Amino acid sequence: MSTEMEGDGRIRMRKKLTRQITTSATSPNSSKSCFCPINALDDGCLMHIFSFLSPIPDRYNTALVCHRWCFLACHPRLWLRVDRSIKSLSEPGVFPDIEAAVMAARPGDTILVATGGLHHTSNIQIKKPLCLIGGGVHPEETTLVCSRGSDSALELLSTCKISNLTVKAELGCCLLHRSGRLIIDGCVLQCESDPLDYLSFPIVSTASGSKLFEPPPIKSQADGVTVSGTRIEGGAKAISIMGTLALQRVRATYGRASIFFWFDVL
Repeated sequence: MSTEMEGDGRIRMRKKLTRQITTSATSPNSSKSCFCPINALDDGCLMHIFSFLSPIPDRYNTALVCHRWCFLACHPRLWLRVDRSIKSLSEPGVFPDIEAAVMAARPGDTILVATGGLHHTSNIQIKKPLCLIGGGVHPEETTLVCSRGSDSALELLSTCKISNLTVKAELGCCLLHRSGRLIIDGCVLQCESDPLDYLSFPIVSTASGSKLFEPPPIKSQADGVTVSGTRIEGGAKAISIMGTLALQRVRATYGRASIFFWFDVL
């Protein structure tokens, strides 16, 4: 009960902060930001407030308010960035590849993957709670490629969220879910056409869930996969379940050239 109350409190706080920030940014007096009460707070306090906002679009939008908010909203303490075009490794919070960003990240960090080019990923293990978000408007603008011979692009062993990314696998799977809660939102998962298509799966889950005679875990901490608004292409089937979890609440929307899926594995 206390966990649910804390979760509801965080949601209410996030909505309240979003309304305040939006009002400050769109009001006629927004140019006089120095007179806004929230700007009387020091940088550390303001950055802590920004940490409660969802990275996309709320925290991203705060960076458009003024130069100070842009500096704080883009601070490495709030999220890390992966940019293949980076020339200097001295810039804090910016990394040339996803594996380096994952290794440097702290539990709960958000990693923003820049658009353009292909980000090569191969069997990258994520053992801490992280959020990976594509930096483009559409998932097709940020592509992760898993080369032939690799088991997966990303191997998830903790609670993670993958959003607004395209993940391609030549042979194997795009995402390998071992344990924790995996949320896949607004992505594109593609298995390349191959004579060995029957060996390919966009998502593979080997999680076993809670064991017999163990108290049921808190819902947010239980093993499972939640897929929403995600386009899945190729492979033998959308997901291969090798553990004790079960596919539930499947829904699909058919477009002109693609199918978008919503389902849970619990």
